[in-house]
Amino acid sequence: MRWFASMGMVLALAAGLLFTQVDGVRAAKVPDVANTKHNLSVTGPGTLKASTETQICVFCHTPHAAENIPAAPLWNRKLSGATYTTYTSSSIEANAAELAAGPGGTSKLCLSCHDGTMAIGNVNVLNGRADQSITLGGTGPGGTMAVGAGTATGFTRNLGVDLTNDHPISFTYDAALAAADGELRTPDGVTVGTRVAGQTKPKLPLEAGKMQCNACHDPHLRETDPAKGPAKFLRVNRFQEIAPNGGPFNEAADIVCLACHDKAGTTWAFSAHAHPQVADELYNPSAAALREFPSNQPVWKGACLNCHDTHTVQGARRLLREGTDSSATPKSGGNSAIEQTCYQCHSSIAEGSILTNVSNVPNIRTDFSLPRRMPITDSDQGGTEVHDIGTGTGTQRGKDFVESPTLLGKGASQNRHVECTDCHNPHRVIKNRSFAANPAVPDAAGTHDHNAGHTNLASGVLKGITGVEPVYASAAFGSVPVGFDFKRGDGGVNANTAAGSTWVTREYQVCLKCHSNHAYDTPPALGSSGGGTPSGTNGLTQFTNQAMEFQAPAGHRGELTTFDSGAFAGTPPGQSYSVNFQTNNHRGWHVVIGPTGRTNAIRGTVPGSFQAPWGGNADVGTQTMYCSDCHGSNTTGNTVVPDGGENGNPWGPHGSTNNFILKGEWSANTGTNGRDAAYTANALCFKCHTNSNYADRNGLGGISNRTTGFYNSSRGNLHAYHTDKIQHLRCTWCHVAVPHGWKNKALLVNLNDVGPEVGLPAGTQVKNNTTTPYTNPPYYLNAVLKVRTFATSGNWDQSNCGSVGAPGNGASGRDWMRDSSENCQNAP
Repeated sequence: MRWFASMGMVLALAAGLLFTQVDGVRAAKVPDVANTKHNLSVTGPGTLKASTETQICVFCHTPHAAENIPAAPLWNRKLSGATYTTYTSSSIEANAAELAAGPGGTSKLCLSCHDGTMAIGNVNVLNGRADQSITLGGTGPGGTMAVGAGTATGFTRNLGVDLTNDHPISFTYDAALAAADGELRTPDGVTVGTRVAGQTKPKLPLEAGKMQCNACHDPHLRETDPAKGPAKFLRVNRFQEIAPNGGPFNEAADIVCLACHDKAGTTWAFSAHAHPQVADELYNPSAAALREFPSNQPVWKGACLNCHDTHTVQGARRLLREGTDSSATPKSGGNSAIEQTCYQCHSSIAEGSILTNVSNVPNIRTDFSLPRRMPITDSDQGGTEVHDIGTGTGTQRGKDFVESPTLLGKGASQNRHVECTDCHNPHRVIKNRSFAANPAVPDAAGTHDHNAGHTNLASGVLKGITGVEPVYASAAFGSVPVGFDFKRGDGGVNANTAAGSTWVTREYQVCLKCHSNHAYDTPPALGSSGGGTPSGTNGLTQFTNQAMEFQAPAGHRGELTTFDSGAFAGTPPGQSYSVNFQTNNHRGWHVVIGPTGRTNAIRGTVPGSFQAPWGGNADVGTQTMYCSDCHGSNTTGNTVVPDGGENGNPWGPHGSTNNFILKGEWSANTGTNGRDAAYTANALCFKCHTNSNYADRNGLGGISNRTTGFYNSSRGNLHAYHTDKIQHLRCTWCHVAVPHGWKNKALLVNLNDVGPEVGLPAGTQVKNNTTTPYTNPPYYLNAVLKVRTFATSGNWDQSNCGSVGAPGNGASGRDWMRDSSENCQNAP
C-alpha cells in the first residue's frame, strides 16, 4: 500500500511534467494532488487532514478490494445511500426523469464525501485491513465534510442531500438538448464529449453522454498561477482571463461555463456584465476573499460567477449567488429573492455593495426601498416569489426569459409581481443608448438619449427582454386591445427598430406586458401589493389599462375631426336637444406609443411651451417619450432627469417618494398658485411643460405670445388669462386625472359628456347646478370644465364652454364661468 501511494506520487509528477511540456495552453494546471486540498494525509496543505496517516491516495483509491462500481477508479469508499432532492427549473430542457432519478455515475463518488452523510476517514481497505476509519482533523460533526460558512450557505463544500441549489448532474447532454435550450453548445467531442478509445480526450469529458461532476472537475489538478486564485479543481479556467469575443470556446481565455453555455455568443460577450470597458469595477477585499476570488478582481473577469454559483445558498433558484432573503452575511438559507443577487453590485457602498467603487453602477436597491415601489420582495408580493422564466408557450423559453401571462396575473391576480428579470435580461443588457447600437463601443450610459429628437426606442438596458405590442380593433377610448404581439429575442447589432419587429424595440412594450389586459382580466386593486400606492389616492381604487389609454390611432394624428374617439354626438340621455362633441375633436394622449402629428405649424403655435428637450420646433408633434420620463424616483427641479445626472439616481420606475412612482407630485392640488409664476411644489406637469406658460399671468414671452393651443386672438394665452382672473389653477379642473390618454383632445375633461368610463351612458351631463367639482375615479378629480363645442387649436372662445342645457343650467361663456350656479370662481 505504501508502494501504491509512492507510485501515485511519481506518476502524478511525471504526468505533470509531460502536461507542461506538451500543452502550453494548459500548463498552469498540473496533476499534483499532493499539493491540493484533496491530499487528506498528514502532509496535506489544507485544514482537513489526517492526524498521522501519510498515504495520499488511500482516501479514495485502493488496488485491491475496491467497490464494484462501473467506471469507478478502484474506489476505496462506500457510496452514500442517501436520497437526494435534485435541481430543476422551468427553463431547464434536460430530461426530467433523469434529473429526478438523482445523482449517478462517478458523481456518486464525489458525493460520498461531499454530501456530508459519511465520515471522510471511512475507507474500505487500509494497509490490508478492511473497513477502517482514519482519524482526521478539521472535519464536521461525526467526521463528515467540514461545514465551512454553514451547510445552508453557498460557501461550504458540504453540499448535503438537497441539491436544488447545485448545478444539475447525471443528465444526458447531447445535440438534442443543445437545440432545445438554444444557448448550449452541441458537444463536439473536442471541448465537450464522451471519451472514445484511441481518440484525443475532450477537455471536458462526459460520462456515457451524461454530465457528471468530473466533466468540469478533475480532483487531482492544481493551478500553478497564484494570480488566478483557487481553481476549485476545474479542468479549465474558473474566471474569464481574456475579454470574451463570442466565438468558439477558447480554453486560454474563457471561463469554464462558456464551454457549454455559449449565451448567444457575442450577445453575452459584449453585454454590460461581460464587457471589460463596462464591467471594470473591482471587488472589495472582503467580498473577494469570501468568494475566493483574486484580490482586486474586476467584474468582467468574474463573468458568470458574479451572479451564479454552481453550489449556491440553499433556497436560491437558478444557481443565483446570494439569491435569497436571508439577512445573514453570507446568506444562509431563506426563500428565493432574485433581487438580492442584483443588489450585490447595484447598491450603495453603505448598503453593502461588494464593489470598491459604484459611481458608474446604478443604485437600484435604494429606489426599491422607497415608500412607493414595485413589489419586488416576497413580502411585497404577498409572501411567495412567483416569477418563473421558461413558462408559457413556445420553444427555448428559458433563453428569452419568457414567462406565462398567468404568472403575471392573468386570471390569477395574486401572482402579480415584479423581478429584475421581468424587465432586464442580464445576459443581453448593453451600455448603449439604443438596444440596436454596437455594444462593442459602449456609450456613456445604457439609458435612453434624453435630448432633442426624443424617441421611445428601447435603450440598451432593455435589450433582449420580452414585451408586447397591443393590437387594436377600435380607436374609441375604452376599447381594450383585442390581442398582443409577443416580443422576444434579440435582433443583434443594427437590429430593425420598427415597433412590429419580433423583438422588443420600445420601452412601453416591456411596461405593457404587465400594465394591460395582457396580464389581467380585471384591473387589479390599488394598494394590493406592499409598497404600492394606497387605495383611494386621487380617488382611485383600481389600476387602469395603459395599453387602452396610450393608444395613438393614426387616424387621430394631426388637428382634425374624428368620429370614433369615444366622444359623443347626438341626443343626450333623456333630452330632446342634440350635441356634437366630435367636431374639431380627436383622441388625446401622451406620446408613449406614437406621436400626435400636431406640430407647431399645424397648431399655429410657437416654441416655448415645453422644457428641454421637448420644445424644439422640429420636435413638437413628431417626438415620442418613455414611461420612465414620468415614472421613477423623485427629481429636483423642473426636469425628469434623475438627480445627480448621468451617474446619479437611476432611470426607471423602481421606486419613488411620490404616489404612483412618479417623479413629482400629482394630485387634486397640482397646478398654479397666485398670478406671478408660482406653482405647487414639485408639480409633475411642470417637469416637462414650461411653468411660466401656465402659472404667470403674463404667459411666456407675453400673454399675446402663442405658446399654447389654448389661445384666443383677443385675450391671448388663456392659461395665463385664467391665472390672472382666478389666481390659482388646478390641472385636473380641466384635464383628465390619469393623463395617459383620453377621448378628447388635449386630455380635456368634458362634464357635458361623461359616459362609459364611469359606467354612465355616453353624453351624460354631470355637475349640474352646483359649484362642487366632480370627482369620479379614475378619470375625474375635482373636474369643473364643460365643453359645449370643441375649437381648433388657437381659436378657443368663451362660447365653447358652459352647460349644453338640462339637466345643467344651460349657461355658457363668461356668465357660466363667473356668475352661474355652476361657476368655478372658488374651485378648490
